Amino acid sequence: MKPAPFQYHRVSSLPEATTLMASLDNVRILAGGQSLMPMMNMRYVMVDHLIDLNDATDLAGIRVDGHSITIGAMTRQRDILESFDVAQRAPVIVEALRQVGHIQTRNRGTIGGSLSHLDPAAELPGLMTLHDAMVTFSKEGDQRTVAMDEFAMGYMTPCTEPDEILTEISFNSWPVGHGFDFREFAQRHGDFAIVGVGTLLTLNSDNRIDRIAAVLIGIDYKPVRIKEIEEALTGQIASEELFREAGESVRKLNMMEDALIPESYRKQLASVLLRRSLISASKRATRG
Repeated sequence: MKPAPFQYHRVSSLPEATTLMASLDNVRILAGGQSLMPMMNMRYVMVDHLIDLNDATDLAGIRVDGHSITIGAMTRQRDILESFDVAQRAPVIVEALRQVGHIQTRNRGTIGGSLSHLDPAAELPGLMTLHDAMVTFSKEGDQRTVAMDEFAMGYMTPCTEPDEILTEISFNSWPVGHGFDFREFAQRHGDFAIVGVGTLLTLNSDNRIDRIAAVLIGIDYKPVRIKEIEEALTGQIASEELFREAGESVRKLNMMEDALIPESYRKQLASVLLRRSLISASKRATRG
């Protein structure tokens, strides 16, 4: 199929893009295009105007300032995957990005495009939720920042206003020596994850958990931080039995189901993957 007729605009900077956004109706942004173009071809999405950001180099790049990492919305997934700064400060992102699609899609896909598409099974929204990231939106003459907890309004619906563009995302890195793990289950490598789990933790010299973060993807319309489990594990001595109990407790969550995957199967996957992820992260953590 072919997309419905639309007017194509190619811009070279953020100011040019925000000016266009303010003057047009029924407009969509083209970043990597790995999700938007198939949806337009199948006419799930029909727009009057398409603004191409691929020449807007001011929206790409990775900046590090102390513990803060800021990634421009047009930064390619492959550039994040190959970034030394990201690998040193947020290695779980590199681990997860290896499971995003295939090399061809990572070459074109952008972090801003993935966040804006907000697929329930997407890894990058989950990783940003895991890191308590802040998302910046820009429009003509104004800018605002939103926490990832408030980013999703509904299924595949971020809180972006019609005249706004997602421009960057920032988060703080965890201490050197923290434990991390990301794993997911899909029918084939590169397929959408049925369930995915990301974990971060730090241990003190007594092998107790000082700090922990855990996120699940694929179980709801947005990434789910399991705050109650994080609170229950904080201060506990890390052990396989403790993590088995944490895995079992995640079964209490309500999880979505569809024609192919029942809720009970997602709960089983979430339980097993969380337990394995916590064990792996604790083994990687430097004690004290």
